[in-house]
Amino acid sequence: MRQIVLDTETTGLEPSGGHRIIEIGCLELDNRRPTGRRLHEYLQPDREIDAGAIAVHGITNEFLADKPRFADVVGEFVDFIRGAELIIHNAPFDVGFINHELGLLGDVAPAREVTEVSSVLDTLVMARRMHPGARNSLDALCKRYEVDGSGRTLHGALLDAELLADVYLAMTGGQVALTLDSGGDGDAAAGGPVQARRSGKPLPVIEPTPEEQAAHETLMQILDDAADGPCRWRANA
Repeated sequence: MRQIVLDTETTGLEPSGGHRIIEIGCLELDNRRPTGRRLHEYLQPDREIDAGAIAVHGITNEFLADKPRFADVVGEFVDFIRGAELIIHNAPFDVGFINHELGLLGDVAPAREVTEVSSVLDTLVMARRMHPGARNSLDALCKRYEVDGSGRTLHGALLDAELLADVYLAMTGGQVALTLDSGGDGDAAAGGPVQARRSGKPLPVIEPTPEEQAAHETLMQILDDAADGPCRWRANA
């Protein structure tokens, strides 16, 4: 299965207020392994960036003055995500901005909205189901799954996509981390799965309480009665 982990940075919080995308970061997974393929663009937004946004990502209008516009990269971007499942943290934010950019292009846009070319998986929704009542920001999930985010002093689309890839893989089975130290040519994936970046601490073994053990035995007895005898795994125990 082909998946694209995606993040954006923007001039502000609401596309309805005229805010624009200024950075897109994407990286590709194939069958849960990094392929080394990435798409990373800084974009000229043709408007001022809010001071609050600069405080988050550190990207200034001066830095973006000579960068391409969304219209210049949209074809490459849509081709890159086409047919993939997009993995995004708080997907409505990023998808809303991308759809806004596509809408500004009108009839020349290669798609009217993201879901025409890709499906979307929101890891924030997934995290809230797995950890109800807990903080589920990307920073909080990095701490919970022991993904090393120590190099992240400011938000950045590609860096956040890399961290999200590690978090997603840990959340959904712990196979793998996105360490492409080989230079991004895909060699890291060719050698098979690598372990997620964790602290090396052994996983705790949580023993059942007497009440939980009793409830388990009651359930096993119900299954035995329904089967007119011990279930196979108990008979062979």
